[in-house]
Amino acid sequence: MGEKTQSHPGAAGRAAAADRPSSVRNVVLVGHSGSGKTTLAEALALATGAVNRAGRVEDGATVSDYDEIEHRQQRSVQLSLLPVEWGGIKINLIDTPGYADFVGELRAGLRAADAALFVVSGSDGVDGATRMLWEECAAVGMPRAIVFTHLEAARSDFDEMTRVCAQTFGGDDPDAVLPLYLPLYGPRGPDGHAPVEGLVGLLSQRVFDYSSGERKETPPDEEQLPRIAAARDRLIEGIIAESEDETLMDRYLAGEEIDYKTLVEDLERAVARGTFHPVLAAAPATEGNREGIGTIELLELITGGFPTPAEREAPAVTTPDGRPRPPVTCDPDGPLVAEVVKTASDPYVGRVSLVRVFSGTLRPDETVHVSGHGLTDRGHEDHDVEERIGSLSSPFGKQQRTMNRCIAGDIASVGKLMRAETGDTLSSKDDPLLMEPWTMPDPLLPLAIQAHSKADEDKLSQGLARLVAEDPTMRLEQNQDTRQLVLWCLGEAHRDVALERLRSRYGVRVDVVPHKVSLRETFGAQAFGRGRHVKQSGGHGQYAICEIEVEPLPPGSGIEFVDKVVGGAVPRQFIPSVEKGVRAQAARGVAAGYPLVDVRVTLTDGKSHSVDSSDAAFQTAGALALREASAEAKIHLLEPVAEVLVLVPDQYVGPVMSDLSGRRGRVVGTEQAGHGRTLVRAEVPEIELGRYALDLRSVSHGTGRFSRSYARHEPMPPQLAGKIREQAESGT
Repeated sequence: MGEKTQSHPGAAGRAAAADRPSSVRNVVLVGHSGSGKTTLAEALALATGAVNRAGRVEDGATVSDYDEIEHRQQRSVQLSLLPVEWGGIKINLIDTPGYADFVGELRAGLRAADAALFVVSGSDGVDGATRMLWEECAAVGMPRAIVFTHLEAARSDFDEMTRVCAQTFGGDDPDAVLPLYLPLYGPRGPDGHAPVEGLVGLLSQRVFDYSSGERKETPPDEEQLPRIAAARDRLIEGIIAESEDETLMDRYLAGEEIDYKTLVEDLERAVARGTFHPVLAAAPATEGNREGIGTIELLELITGGFPTPAEREAPAVTTPDGRPRPPVTCDPDGPLVAEVVKTASDPYVGRVSLVRVFSGTLRPDETVHVSGHGLTDRGHEDHDVEERIGSLSSPFGKQQRTMNRCIAGDIASVGKLMRAETGDTLSSKDDPLLMEPWTMPDPLLPLAIQAHSKADEDKLSQGLARLVAEDPTMRLEQNQDTRQLVLWCLGEAHRDVALERLRSRYGVRVDVVPHKVSLRETFGAQAFGRGRHVKQSGGHGQYAICEIEVEPLPPGSGIEFVDKVVGGAVPRQFIPSVEKGVRAQAARGVAAGYPLVDVRVTLTDGKSHSVDSSDAAFQTAGALALREASAEAKIHLLEPVAEVLVLVPDQYVGPVMSDLSGRRGRVVGTEQAGHGRTLVRAEVPEIELGRYALDLRSVSHGTGRFSRSYARHEPMPPQLAGKIREQAESGT
């Protein structure tokens, strides 16, 4: 932050365990896919000496040694931790996926961090998802800074990007988003490529020139001074506006030169409070430029301007049964409160949990209480168990470096926590606590699966249980109506990763089958049926005859059975048998094999035999009577209808409503939901929502969100119902 000229402050390539919260910074890197987050993290690791120029550490590991799926897909699909050290400060760099399907990993990174670094590609700009994420961080007061990458691209424009970010992120105060440095470009080639060769520090008015391959500090040239002066004046005014010294602005406007140290201190306080958001630029190291441009400046911002863990308020805690407890503080000597922010399975060491410690100190081999609640609707069980901590380590790529403790504010990998899942709380076994869970998006893309073979079937339940334990954005459902096993995901990429992990990590092959919705049947009008079950051939006979009347009821009424038999035509002991047979047939369906609902079945008459009548015979007769009634009546197929709430920016309301109408949806209302956003309420048949999670993303350019909840069943259009019946009859 102070624009020092040092290069490597003796990090020795390793990030040791922190000894106090003030020597830790937890920073999450966020941005859209392809913005350069992982490349920036690698550049910072190089700048701190954590890796050599080949990207390797002392033991041969590389900073990019992540999940094999990431290598195959050429994109990040999970959160990863990269601890580095700069000037005696341990920096936990939390790299997150930029693709929307992996927003759960991103939310976990936000939970573990105390500040966010928004990585924006100079060639691609700011997308809608990044805007929404910025607002999420603003809502919780998380400090944020912006770093531009890909500035060498032909269509990149630093000044225009700064203006867009100030307008997009600054809201009512665009002067809260201003650059600390200006890039210096080299000559632009015939292809439009103009390399970034240095930076100009606006507060120090010094040039940091990288054109020789090394970072050199020089005074600015005369022709650079006007541009520097204009940007510097605006930056100083922005800093002073955030200063706690109310006299500073008057003194500055009166022509007084404000002390450089005062400006830096006010800037650092404003950044830590989350009220000022500096803009920086970065470019990775190349053959001609052995130091990554902007990395030193960025490290100074992180260590000088981003808050320590002790300056951030910890999430609320309760007892496992929900009783409130006093807030915890970031004190290594306080009660142990830690949270599992990520769970992974390593083929060599088993389950590994990435844990952020909010209070107390976590040590190897101690016994802790593990609490997990609130995700029962996603296939997770509530649990309160005690487990022994295995080894503590600091991850670096695929390497795990042993730690002897993890104090409040730090992050560590914990081995062999067999019951702990992502989102679980670790606390003292003598004083169990539960942290308030972070918000996770609802998975709304269904994936119906079945085991590929008998061998896979034996391993499927365990593999799925481990999968959802690692990823709380997945939901496992055993649908009793359709008899399908459904894994709910966030999108196609999320789905593909889940299937790949089942196959490669857990050795389970599955087949994807068409997802079914819970259809129902009902009578469209009154009908009559006679069930006759008479058999007299050899042995004990079967004799039961019953007559029923069926009439439709209002939605939600279920099956109502009424006895109106007079004169003992059906003996009293067999009336429950008729009802049992009717209900069993209703559960099997009468037209297309879907459960029958919302009818009243009245038993009006029947016949019996003193010897051959039985419970089984009247059950069969009741079922036959219902089938005969359905053969003469109009049967409606009922489909589930969902209430859908879609939140989108105002400019996409029209396309969203048009898309909903194309899904046989009924828009029931719209309302404003904050600045520039509209909430659209609609009722849509669930059969039309199978791919809506993907299609909404396309229609709204990644800015739309939706939720769904069951509303009711209602009749399906005759043409569509006919196709369903034909499929049922053909067995497809």
